[in-house]
Amino acid sequence: MNHFGDHLDQLTENGFTILENVYTPKEIETILQTIDLTDSSDAVFRKTENLFAIRQFFKAVPNAINWVFNDKLKSIVRDLFGDDYFVVKSIYFDKPEQSNWFVAYHQDLTISVDRKLSLEGFGPWTVKQDQFAVQPPIKILEKGFTIRIHLDDTDQHNGALNVISKSHLKGIYRPETIDWTTEEEISCAVPAGGIMIMKPLLLHSSARTTNGKRRRVIHIEFSNQVLPDGLNWSERIQG
Repeated sequence: MNHFGDHLDQLTENGFTILENVYTPKEIETILQTIDLTDSSDAVFRKTENLFAIRQFFKAVPNAINWVFNDKLKSIVRDLFGDDYFVVKSIYFDKPEQSNWFVAYHQDLTISVDRKLSLEGFGPWTVKQDQFAVQPPIKILEKGFTIRIHLDDTDQHNGALNVISKSHLKGIYRPETIDWTTEEEISCAVPAGGIMIMKPLLLHSSARTTNGKRRRVIHIEFSNQVLPDGLNWSERIQG
């Protein structure tokens, strides 16, 4: 039985939905302590004055998996999407209190894979720190979803996502072609312990921090798609 029908409707229609109280303060504290105890010398750790990030988060911090996938999150994923979805990408973002870092409007058009191959419908390719990313056929992106776990209260003043509602229904939608006379921009405030679920094709952005408050988020991408022979998801984990 689906206990989250309204959220599935919102995700399908608008491209995003927000659920509160998925994690307790104690669970958040434990997740953050687990991150703090991890050796940050690996190349997947990126630290600047404006951002601390851990790419391939679950590979770098495996002890966090059981805490992130608590009973509530597993129930949400199962009830909304069924049993055949799995993790394909994970990133931890820590936006400091005085960060000037911002992200302009974009769609998440690439997937992380284990190698570069010549495949019809896959491209362009990028390689960063031995991590391969490629834009796949759009049907793969349409089937996926992303969960953003908020470890701090987040609003428009400390980097909450701004989104263009329903933009995920328009295929590849270049930011420079946004018609602001017709599109609806929404700021997605999420309290600590809440999650935002979104579709990869939803246009989204993140502004600079202006209120001196930290914003820490775990970003997890899911898919149920089988890639062509010879190509594998680089971070596949069964949640």
